[in-house]
Amino acid sequence: MTPLNFIWDLEDDPEGNYWHICVEGHGITRAEVEEILEMHYPGEAASRSSGRPIVFGQTSTAKFIAVCYEEVPADLPTVYPVTAFEVAPPRRKKRKKR
Repeated sequence: MTPLNFIWDLEDDPEGNYWHICVEGHGITRAEVEEILEMHYPGEAASRSSGRPIVFGQTSTAKFIAVCYEEVPADLPTVYPVTAFEVAPPRRKKRKKR
C-alpha cells in the first residue's frame, strides 16, 4: 500500500478544510478523515453536488462517514480533504430464501 499524503489548512484558519470539517459542527476528527481516505482511496464515486471524488466507510470510532476530496498533483498520492460528514450505515442486503 502506497502511503497517502494529506494537505490540511491551519487549524486556526476559518476558511480552511480543518476548520470546516473538524470545528464547524461536522463532529469528525482529522484522524477519522485520514483513516477513511487511507482505507478507500482512490474513490470510485463522485459527489452529486460537486463532482469531486468521494469515499465512504466506517471509522474505528464506529461512525459511518463520507469524505469528499481533491487529488493534488505530487510525486506521492496526495489529497486535500474538502468536506466530511456522517452518513447512514449501508443497508444489509436481504438474502433470498430458497
